[in-house]
Amino acid sequence: MHDFRRESNSLARQEQEWDWPIVPTHQKHAERMALLRPIPYELSIPNGETPARVIHGRALSLNISSGGMLVLMDQVPLLDQVMKVHVPTPVALAETPTLAEVRWTRKLPFPPSANDKFYFVGLKFLFSMGHR
Repeated sequence: MHDFRRESNSLARQEQEWDWPIVPTHQKHAERMALLRPIPYELSIPNGETPARVIHGRALSLNISSGGMLVLMDQVPLLDQVMKVHVPTPVALAETPTLAEVRWTRKLPFPPSANDKFYFVGLKFLFSMGHR
């Protein structure tokens, strides 16, 4: 017998995951440019009293502006965590290591398959000229 109640609850949960509030801000969204590239990153994970463990990974950049970038990651970093991202430059095959702060994260609103979980991560470049 088909359980329509369970299916209905599952659909309601999926709709909640897609329900992202739109908050008006004064950010310059118009200056964002699409950038679909793999981006190497380094993320430090504190180990208590021992030195922090550094994780090397790759994220997929989705867009970029002078103040930050949106990436897709297979793990969720902590809010306000500083990470090193290697931002591509206009010169072919060149990258600039840049410090960026995690400003927000959102789980990709699709049911996980075989433990595949992905996250949108909003990064703010640190020390960028003219942006705070």
